[in-house]
Amino acid sequence: MTDFSPKNRAPASPLHVFLIAGEPSGDRLGAALMAGLKALAPGVAFSGIGGPAMQAEGMESLFPMEELSVMGLVEVLPKYFHLKRRIRQAAEAALAANPAALVTIDSPDFCLRVAALAKSARPGLRTIHYVAPSVWAWRPGRAAKMARHIDHVLALLPFEPPWMTAAGMSCDFVGHPVVSEPVAGPEQARAFREAHGIAPDAPLVVALPGSRRGEVSRLLPPFGGTLRLVAARLPALRVVLPTPRHLADTVAEATKDWPGNPVILPAPDLAARTAAFAAADAALAASGTVSLELAAQSCPMVIAYDMAAPTLWLMRRMARIDTVTLVNLVSETRTVPEFIGPDCRAERIAPALLALLQNGPGPQAEAMEVTMQRLGRGQEPPGLRAARSVLDHL
Repeated sequence: MTDFSPKNRAPASPLHVFLIAGEPSGDRLGAALMAGLKALAPGVAFSGIGGPAMQAEGMESLFPMEELSVMGLVEVLPKYFHLKRRIRQAAEAALAANPAALVTIDSPDFCLRVAALAKSARPGLRTIHYVAPSVWAWRPGRAAKMARHIDHVLALLPFEPPWMTAAGMSCDFVGHPVVSEPVAGPEQARAFREAHGIAPDAPLVVALPGSRRGEVSRLLPPFGGTLRLVAARLPALRVVLPTPRHLADTVAEATKDWPGNPVILPAPDLAARTAAFAAADAALAASGTVSLELAAQSCPMVIAYDMAAPTLWLMRRMARIDTVTLVNLVSETRTVPEFIGPDCRAERIAPALLALLQNGPGPQAEAMEVTMQRLGRGQEPPGLRAARSVLDHL
């Protein structure tokens, strides 16, 4: 590694923070944190790796964040050596910046390796990880391993801090950013349908097969099969697919023969995305943070997810929970149906989705409301809470 002895360090600014995000959800978290830091510590400077949201807040990304959006054992293997080079490059850049803190945001397979390298080279470097790893779900030993090179954790879920402090790190629950996003009302929902030629009474499904190329390719076939079965019962069905811009062409090509005259929304802005969720009668979504985004807009959902067989086998061997859906976990209910691995098949998913379209959200409505309350709706914005936690720790 490059020589980072004191004589070769960059001079410290009044407050310089090096941040790393590896996927779109982390980019949004990082941008909100940066905005909060600018509000509480005017003059703060940033460097690191991030996407368009973080760049809009004043960061020049070291390399494109999209290179890091890889998930799963089998999916990572072809890019292993390239990712190793990027890990070393990120650690060296963090040390060269001589920041007050290195803040890594989610993407633990990449971010925590960067933190380990940087902390090993400079033990006094303050390291903060944003988004506690789901040790309550699987691999609880990760917390103790993480504590070797992470000082402080910013948790999104209210039940996470005890897991982190037990491993030797300080931790604050800062709220989930979804609770501060604007909620689209009936007017926005109506305008969305009108803008895309969707009749007011047409059953509308928003399909969300993920943001990573691998998971989108894996989920589009069962999603399409599910919608064909639903459309056979509801011929007026319409479908909307929000998708990252770099996947828009792939999604459009793969869905051109889908029922429901799919509307592709390439990289929709937040207003368009929330309007789509509010306009929809139900969602068919990949597992992940999107379940909370849907809950924020009171859109009932069915969760479906598949992955490479070895990855699924490993996760099931180590799982400590009986559901992967965050709405189920936070609300302490099991109202959101989910179809994982071998169950991610059209003939199994379709009846659950059809039930939502025909009968409404049912118990999901209360579970979604409880989830938003527990995640901090009505309190100080999470980005500001996270910024205050960072500054208090420093």
